[in-house]
Amino acid sequence: MCGITGVFAFTDAGRSSLASLHASTDAIVSRGPDSQGHFVYDRCGLGFRRLAILDLTADGNQPMTDESGRYTIVFNGEIFNFKELRQKLISKGHRFHSQTDTEVILRLYIAEGRSFIKKLNGFFGFAIYDKEEDSVFIARDRMGEKPLLIYRDEDKLLFSSEMKSLLALGIPRKLDYVALSHYLQLNYIPGPATIFKGVKKLLPGHYLYIKGKKVVRKRWYKIPYDPKKVEKNKLTYEQQQKKLVDLLDDATARRLVADVPLGAFLSGGIDSSVIVALASRHTPHLNTFSIGYRDEPFFDETKYAKLVADRYKTNHTVFSLTNQDLYDHIFDVLNYIDEPFADSSALAVYILSKRTREKATVALSGDGADELFGGYNKHMGEFQVRQGGFKAEAVTGLNLLWDILPKSRNSYFGNKIRQFQRFSRGMLSGPKDRYWDWASFASEKDARGLLSAASRRKIGKKLADKRRKELLEDLHGDGDLNEVLLTDTKVVLPYDMLTKVDLMSMANSLEVRPPFLDPNVVNFAFSLPVESKIDANMKKKIVQDAFRPMLPEELYKRPKHGFEVPLLKWFRGELRPLIEDDLLSDAFIEAQGVFSVPAIQDLKAQLFSRNPGDVHARIWALIVFQWWWKKWMMS
Repeated sequence: MCGITGVFAFTDAGRSSLASLHASTDAIVSRGPDSQGHFVYDRCGLGFRRLAILDLTADGNQPMTDESGRYTIVFNGEIFNFKELRQKLISKGHRFHSQTDTEVILRLYIAEGRSFIKKLNGFFGFAIYDKEEDSVFIARDRMGEKPLLIYRDEDKLLFSSEMKSLLALGIPRKLDYVALSHYLQLNYIPGPATIFKGVKKLLPGHYLYIKGKKVVRKRWYKIPYDPKKVEKNKLTYEQQQKKLVDLLDDATARRLVADVPLGAFLSGGIDSSVIVALASRHTPHLNTFSIGYRDEPFFDETKYAKLVADRYKTNHTVFSLTNQDLYDHIFDVLNYIDEPFADSSALAVYILSKRTREKATVALSGDGADELFGGYNKHMGEFQVRQGGFKAEAVTGLNLLWDILPKSRNSYFGNKIRQFQRFSRGMLSGPKDRYWDWASFASEKDARGLLSAASRRKIGKKLADKRRKELLEDLHGDGDLNEVLLTDTKVVLPYDMLTKVDLMSMANSLEVRPPFLDPNVVNFAFSLPVESKIDANMKKKIVQDAFRPMLPEELYKRPKHGFEVPLLKWFRGELRPLIEDDLLSDAFIEAQGVFSVPAIQDLKAQLFSRNPGDVHARIWALIVFQWWWKKWMMS
């Protein structure tokens, strides 16, 4: 696991960026605290920071150049089948100088060209420079587990693992107002857009090939979802369960390869418990890590995690946190974020990663299961909408009541009313509008209402509609729930869930590996019919049923509680001066010119009222943006 950055100049003017290569590499030191390296030849520059996981010797350092001096690579990630690939290359006469997966990638490219990428099982972002051809090959993994940002103008192409690294290379800081509008709705920015015009996220499963001034972009992987093949799936439900266990066991075993201490996150939920159960087959006394919330017993699931830890005799560590512990790390998170990202659960992931890093360098996680197998409440809602029936119609029939009653995530009944209102609204919408609504914290109208008149004029409606259409291209309404899950894997998974884990783990120099996102597991998941994933009584059905014999029964007898950071308490207490006198003050909002002063005033009035509803999530998005603005736009 590492951080990479690079420059490929098209003109003499573009070569000036090469002078900032060291600064660009220094900006991502937490991604690779163990060593750094640089390669510059003619118009190409490559920078690298290393977090040593495999082959801890200097032989594993990068940039790595082959013995001919022609090919040089920088690589961020892990290839979990590299040993098999290495052995096949050796049998064909290739000689290796290290025990790294980096060298395997390099030699595969030399031997087979760009097509080799389909053989890789892992997560990655890499760039390979061919000195003789004067070309660069840049690629990103299938699911978007590792980030890769691209900036291109007429003089140069720049790339990096993080925005702060591109900023060090001197990219222009011009806001993308469509991206800002989406951020205010979703609390994250879906790709390929970023907060800056001109900077794009290389999409998952895509690569770039640059030669001369020509840049070729190609999609090399697409989830092989075909409704007709799903209909023809002849496996019985019992056979499907067995195959899932076998595939996930293999995926987990692959991800246990490391030359450094390794462990697993264990939340007490089904997904992480499954991974721990499987990992324990291959690693006795596995290190496991949980977070407990002393001040929020409703969300504390450590007793369930302990049941799993005891069953599999893991070396279990519980990090018991108070709300003060959470608060103490807010500014660490805000300072690390280099593109607005307001999923507040990132705070808990940051602390878990920081504490875990004290005992391990690699951690397995259960990420991805919800998106692949239908584990969210919105999936049950979508299932019920498509099924129809008396219950669904009854909820819609009480629309006026849901509009009147108070709604909040902070209480059981308030949250239920909120869910009923969203469900009712979704029943009256088409599949695309319903998906977007259920994924959002604010409507498009409310989000844009926060912006100043000048900002609103900078949002091109055609561009905004085009981006939204591209994100929702797999939602047709004539399919089944699998099209919703497919959209989740292309929108929510890479740009919210995986971004959160990558940012917060890399801030603490920790590598996180999610076995559920192994390509064999992903491809299998989208060969399954909906009835294997969800029914009227159970979400994520096949995961729960397949692993029931391996897990304590108590895990199946409790409701799932997603942890809620106590933002509302902080906004009305410790963070109130930051809101009222600084980041959201009338004076700052007016001088900044991005937001509408009256709209922000209304939002603050709601926050401090007796019925704040869900306003705290929107306030958090504004705080994150304003902190980011001060750090990156005013420096």
